[in-house]
Amino acid sequence: MIASILAAVMLLQLQDTVQVLGPATIYGESKRQELMHLSLGSVEVGRNYIENNFSGTLAQSLSSIPGVQARAIGSGQSKPAIRGLGFNRIAVAVDGIKHEGQQWGDDHGLEIDQFAVDRVEVVKGPGALMYGSDAIGGVLGIYTNYLPIKAFEGRVKLFGRSNNLSGGLSARLQGRREHFYWKLHLTGSDYADYKVPTDEIEYYSYRIPLKDGTLRNTAGLERDASLTLGYVSPSFRNDFKVSETWSKSGFFANAHGLEVRLSEIDYDASRRDIDLPWQSVSHLTLHNHSHLHGEGFTLDGDVAWQLNHRQERSEPVSHGYMPTPPDDLERDFRKHTLTGKLGGKIILSEKNLLQTGLDAEFQHNRRGGWGFIIPDFETLSTGLYLTDRHTVSEKLNFNAGLRYDHVYTDIHGYTDWFTTPDEDGTPAYKQRSGDISRHFDSFTWSAGLAWSPGRWVLKANLGKSFRVPIPKELGADGVNYHIFRYEKGSAELKPEQSYQADASINWIGKKLSFRLDPYLNLFPNYIYLNPGSNYYEGLQMYNYTQAEVFRSGFEAQLTWKVLSCLELEAKGEYLYARQLSGAKKGYGLPFSPPWKAGFDARYTFPGDGFVLMDVRIAGRQDEIVPPEKPTEGWYTLNFSAGKSFSLGPVVLKAAVQLENLLNRRYYDHTSYYRLIGVPEPGRNASLMLGLEF
Repeated sequence: MIASILAAVMLLQLQDTVQVLGPATIYGESKRQELMHLSLGSVEVGRNYIENNFSGTLAQSLSSIPGVQARAIGSGQSKPAIRGLGFNRIAVAVDGIKHEGQQWGDDHGLEIDQFAVDRVEVVKGPGALMYGSDAIGGVLGIYTNYLPIKAFEGRVKLFGRSNNLSGGLSARLQGRREHFYWKLHLTGSDYADYKVPTDEIEYYSYRIPLKDGTLRNTAGLERDASLTLGYVSPSFRNDFKVSETWSKSGFFANAHGLEVRLSEIDYDASRRDIDLPWQSVSHLTLHNHSHLHGEGFTLDGDVAWQLNHRQERSEPVSHGYMPTPPDDLERDFRKHTLTGKLGGKIILSEKNLLQTGLDAEFQHNRRGGWGFIIPDFETLSTGLYLTDRHTVSEKLNFNAGLRYDHVYTDIHGYTDWFTTPDEDGTPAYKQRSGDISRHFDSFTWSAGLAWSPGRWVLKANLGKSFRVPIPKELGADGVNYHIFRYEKGSAELKPEQSYQADASINWIGKKLSFRLDPYLNLFPNYIYLNPGSNYYEGLQMYNYTQAEVFRSGFEAQLTWKVLSCLELEAKGEYLYARQLSGAKKGYGLPFSPPWKAGFDARYTFPGDGFVLMDVRIAGRQDEIVPPEKPTEGWYTLNFSAGKSFSLGPVVLKAAVQLENLLNRRYYDHTSYYRLIGVPEPGRNASLMLGLEF
């Protein structure tokens, strides 16, 4: 029995031989065992799912999972959200290490090559026991560490999308000889300005025409590369990976300020040029992972260094009291992150599996350029956790855990490089941020159970999690053009705390599968940007504030295998949020997603082929925070198909996806472009061709 438990632990830890799910539903005993592993609600998808749902960005490709949303800026940038919580409220972990970019930014996506991903695990609800502060809303676990099994193998993918005339190529080559293995991955893509089903938008009462329905200056390009060198033996594994993602993308010119009306740049000259304003982002990662296992234990160690360099460039134009800047470098951010982790699993008995770990992270961020939004800072975070999984029987297990965290944040003051009249009219250099030093301590806990009577799998979990205020929330004071507002931080913010209850009700039959995941949580001091009625430098003021917030909701999914080749599925999600204190007591939260539903019909052909028709529906969102405006409901009709062809030692894969077939005009309530009347992209066709050998 000890040996079987140890084998299971090794399987979960290595993540190399796990059978990863595609888009199809698994029925029977294997599905029951998967659901029994954790009391938290989680969804796991493999590379096939991501490829068959390719929608431009990784977050958009995952948005068909109930409870997962993509907050998009343009066609090439988006960030994931889980149950309406995103940015620094969900932890994005790549091979177990938290991905650290400028994730506070609303106008750029994840610096991750989605074509290098082998598997994605979405943990809904707080994952703070494993990842600390930023996992208060959930965890997006991304894994790229599958082992090669042949001396030489690889895959090449060619992909494109019609709406923004995008095209790209991705290739992975890898091999293994006895104990040593290697992997090389390269991706390149380019995309043009994307189209929307409208000929004009309105911004500050100005009617702005769009040539041929094209959102000018939203083109971009991306270049990614990674190299892994590794060693594996029956009891030890070590791999070292170096990766870099680089992208350059334009900002929709008319969203960056009305002064572009006077610009000499011909934004409509080409759909592929990238004019000012534009941004570039580079993310370099060095990561070493070591794994050791023996009789009754496993031990893992990680050391990683990340450098995120982001620049925003725009035409040097005076704003308010600021004179004309000397160059086009508006903002420059360089963030270094050093991470260390040590974790272990110990089999105490046939019924108890103990897991413990220690992690530390140091962040060093420096700004530049003539525009200010966040100050320089250093942050040191340390955490220690302990969990225990007690197996009563094959049908019942309990788990519980504790974690302690200490976070120190040191923020540097910033003073404008130009003068602004004070209250007496005397020119003075305005201080945007003062020196701030804060210490934060927190104990978090979680307890849950998983019970499987017959075909049912029932899970419940209670927990407390936390999130420390980030430097932007403490010290921001500046214009965020891309989301059309002026943001002001507060040095007195307290750490967020969340008390959450999750449940999962699963029925697993031979033909029918059902899942309901209800949840509720209470934030005694939720941090958010409160939209005000005042304006500064022509933009609406948003102030970081705290309020008691109650949130509840659910995700549901019903799958019926009508025939061996035909599967029908209905899925949906709902979120309710209400502020219980503060100036906006009785209202919801800004940019809260409306209820959504989807209905799929999937026909599977012999030989790994499929055709899928689906309808996606979103309700009207009138649970708003004034002066936010309601958003009408919408629906889209979509189609996708895929097929694999065996050509001797080579496998050819083809997948096509048609989104918004009816070219409907609609607005996503979580999109910032909605504020200036920009609808979501129109009809779009995606094609992916792959060759595996």
